[in-house]
Amino acid sequence: MAKKSAQKSEKRNQARRMINRAAKSKVRTSIKKFEAAVLSSDKSAAEEAMKESFKLLDSAAGKGVIHRNTADRKKSRMAHSFNKMA
Repeated sequence: MAKKSAQKSEKRNQARRMINRAAKSKVRTSIKKFEAAVLSSDKSAAEEAMKESFKLLDSAAGKGVIHRNTADRKKSRMAHSFNKMA
């Protein structure tokens, strides 16, 4: 049987894992909304989706869910596609 501290650590790890998965899922969903708006050439919807995605990416990077460079890379690519659309 595992030690008590190992059991506690595993319980915390599972809880953090679920929180991290939810944060990543929100980021992916917002990026998909942005991409759909870009494909439909809806500039105002794309701008709103981009702002929301940037906020979620910064939040996830700040919490360590994703790496800062990954967030910056995704933001850069989104801005590039938005500017190309306009």
